[in-house]
Amino acid sequence: MKLETGNWKLETGNSSLSYADRLIELARQKKLHEQKYWRILLHYKKTLSGVESTIDDPRFFLAPDGKFNPKSELEATVRAFFREKRMYDPADIVSDPKDTDHPVCRFVARYSWLKEKLDIDESELPVAECEEFNRIVREISPKSASIVFPTYYMNSPASMFGHTLICIGTDYKNKLLSHAVNYSALADETNGFLFVTKGLFGFYKGYYSTLPYYQKIQEYSDISQRDIWEYELDMTESEVKQMIMHLWELRGIYTEYYFFDENCSYNLLFLLEAARPSLDLTGQFPAWVLPIDTIKAMKKQGLFRDVDYRPSQATKIKYKISLLSESSRKIVLDIINKKMPPESVFGLDIRKDEQIRITDLAADHIRYQYARKKISKKDYQNFLLNTLKVRSKLGMRDKGLYNVPLPPRPDNVHESKKLSLGLGSRQGDFFQEVAYRPVFSNLLDTDYGYEEGIQIEFFSGKLRYYSSDKKFELVSLNVIDIISVSPMSRFFRPYSWKVNTGLKQKTMSDGEESLICNLNTGGGLAFYDDNIGLYYLFIEPELNVGGDLEDSYALGLGLSAGVLKRISDSWKCHLSARTMCFEFGDKHRSHDVSLSQRIRLNRNNSISLNLSWEESFDSSHTEAGLYWNLFF
Repeated sequence: MKLETGNWKLETGNSSLSYADRLIELARQKKLHEQKYWRILLHYKKTLSGVESTIDDPRFFLAPDGKFNPKSELEATVRAFFREKRMYDPADIVSDPKDTDHPVCRFVARYSWLKEKLDIDESELPVAECEEFNRIVREISPKSASIVFPTYYMNSPASMFGHTLICIGTDYKNKLLSHAVNYSALADETNGFLFVTKGLFGFYKGYYSTLPYYQKIQEYSDISQRDIWEYELDMTESEVKQMIMHLWELRGIYTEYYFFDENCSYNLLFLLEAARPSLDLTGQFPAWVLPIDTIKAMKKQGLFRDVDYRPSQATKIKYKISLLSESSRKIVLDIINKKMPPESVFGLDIRKDEQIRITDLAADHIRYQYARKKISKKDYQNFLLNTLKVRSKLGMRDKGLYNVPLPPRPDNVHESKKLSLGLGSRQGDFFQEVAYRPVFSNLLDTDYGYEEGIQIEFFSGKLRYYSSDKKFELVSLNVIDIISVSPMSRFFRPYSWKVNTGLKQKTMSDGEESLICNLNTGGGLAFYDDNIGLYYLFIEPELNVGGDLEDSYALGLGLSAGVLKRISDSWKCHLSARTMCFEFGDKHRSHDVSLSQRIRLNRNNSISLNLSWEESFDSSHTEAGLYWNLFF
């Protein structure tokens, strides 16, 4: 008996074989389980012992060993296409009624690909049409796709690295009516340290979801103060539909969410590869992946057609504030604080265009307060209605008045990994130093936010070689080093915070240095001034643990302050000082002052000069170092 498909001819020699068995024989001859697209659809990645799917939900696999065996899963899939029953009987389903779909309709992307490769005769199938899937496709009507990047928001632990999602464009010209495809951890943790810890070790389950795009705009732009960048993908309608087919297979399916690798951005890459299997995106990140790294990877593979910038509500408000004089800003504050009614602007001796700016800003700020649940719905409606009545009497504003200037594109900022090579002197002893940071940026590196200080570093370390003693010394090994310096104003009141833990060298009572475990955290206030720059003050508790300390620990409290100033587009300075009082365990005082400067040579190269003085246990040291920094 012969089954012909394309250029292939299967000789079974046994007419008693079922149609499914004959297809499986053909799949074996073609070695379909080894082909790239099958590996993409099942999310298989190479391991030391073979392959393993990154998906952890057992409902995604039809073979008992399908998570680890592509061949077994493919053959089980083909057999499942021809069984009469659905995946589960409806009476047995308790988790997700969609699991009652027949495998042909539950795994439409698998079926579509296998049908093409094996020339499956649809008349042999027990299902005629996948009505639910076809209905969803008709409703969505996918035409195009964009990658959406809501930028960094440090005061939310889940948002400090940014995020990515996919916007599915439809026949509607208004992009807000599109659909947003999201992958995220199912977590409600608000403590940054606990969120990172749980995320590092896969304590969260991650799911794909689809929501109206306007809802995500409200969540990120209006509520979370996050600017949004939209990168239109150079994809055909057919490719976008293939993406939708694979997304359909993943609905209700979980994977264990890992902060560094299997995260919100990495898992979206499988959808892009399912749409266009010639892409190589998931294979570029063997150890960790940041949302911005995935954006850069797509850019390198020529996926972007166009880029749009959507400023957040907070960014728009800040820009409108910058257009007002100091006296006009005070008027706005008096209006939103109900010290004067909105209609009082008519009696002020100011120009009409200034009245327009005042009422526009007052209306925007009350919308922002309501979105963040700072005021009641009743107060919001009454205040906004009164303000809009005043605004309507002032007429049209100048076109383009509120066009927010474009900030630096996040995909044009330096790469995430950094290698530093330097030399310097500590108390007269010459040293050479190498430092490595796999993730992500420090206060001097960051160029995205001009008025904010962002530092996110994980597993960064410094190793020195002292020429005089001919010895190597581990200077520091930071597991986590995060600083968020967010300036306060009369319109916005964000908090600033920091957390650092790892190993570092500390001068002991005998004047010698010793490696200790360190936990330092804190919070405080920050402000921004055009002339001074970004300046801050923190209250900081700190715990030191080490065998050379009395009772093996020292616990104290202190203050730190600093100024972060951009001298020019390429020159940035950070002056900081700190004083600590350790009153528990090994009692002592410590103080330090440092001045760090960075001069950017180009996107991925810079030079930095660090000067510092420190005192601990009445022993003081000075240090100077010059470094070349390479980002890659």
